[in-house]
Amino acid sequence: MSLADGLPEDWKEVLHDAIHAPSFKELEKFVRKERQEHTVFPSEDDLFSAFRFTPYADVRVLLLGQDPYHGPGQAHGLAFSVQPGVPPPPSLVNMFKELQSDVGAPKPRDGSLIPWAKQGVFLLNTVLTVRQASPNSHAKHGWEPFTDAVIRAVSAKEDPVVFLLWGKPAQKKKALIDAKRHIVLEGVHPSPLSASKGFFGSKPYSTTNAALKKHGQHTIDWELPS
Repeated sequence: MSLADGLPEDWKEVLHDAIHAPSFKELEKFVRKERQEHTVFPSEDDLFSAFRFTPYADVRVLLLGQDPYHGPGQAHGLAFSVQPGVPPPPSLVNMFKELQSDVGAPKPRDGSLIPWAKQGVFLLNTVLTVRQASPNSHAKHGWEPFTDAVIRAVSAKEDPVVFLLWGKPAQKKKALIDAKRHIVLEGVHPSPLSASKGFFGSKPYSTTNAALKKHGQHTIDWELPS
């Protein structure tokens, strides 16, 4: 069974070259071995959740994360999001604080960002798997060429997309984006280490909606069930 079997057909089409590249074959071997020997998050079923909830044609915002949460029950294939019923990790708590101050949305009842994904907010991590309790353990094993291809594919869309790049690792991906056609919003990462250095007060949600509106796109309803 190929790792790419879990990708929806529309994404398989635009990522054809990436999933047939030698680096992807190596990645498949690595992930298979890791799953045999360790606990790996997210589950195989959730690996491509972001692609399933946000079809290629529907992507209007791309929010780039790094690698998945590495605690039990947290990661479910959407950057920054946790499964319903799981307490939001610190970065997500900070995102919700800014959400409240930016657009007046009440505190969400849980940390699931599925409602955003269903509106065209593509929640992509640069690395899609992680070993339990071992952050960045799956970095530099082949996910990056794949997710770079994903970013390029979104950049190839004709309609303008808003790219939210928070923190230096995300901002390094700016070179993959056609900034003449799309809107790139760079900012501070919401992690506790940096949120007070410019994430709070940056109004990323209303700024994104203003950019979408300016380009004739539907805005995002950022308010989550409370």
